[in-house]
Amino acid sequence: MYLVYKAGGFQGQVRLWQLFESDRLEFFDLDDEAISRMIVLMQKYHDTPMDLADASLIAVAERLGLKRIFTLDSDFRIYRRVGT
Repeated sequence: MYLVYKAGGFQGQVRLWQLFESDRLEFFDLDDEAISRMIVLMQKYHDTPMDLADASLIAVAERLGLKRIFTLDSDFRIYRRVGT
């Protein structure tokens, strides 16, 4: 939401919430396994640095087998999922 606000203001955030409300966007519950993976990722990319939101996106993408992540964060040119 922070990056969406920076790029598109409040109306951008409204559109993102609309995606959620229309079931085109969902939230993922982070379990212990995902959190452990986030710790590993943040250690690996400590010099970037990777923040909690970035680590959660990678961990969830890996868990769900997703090949693409939509983000406005330029650091994602650096981050790699397992197997990529």
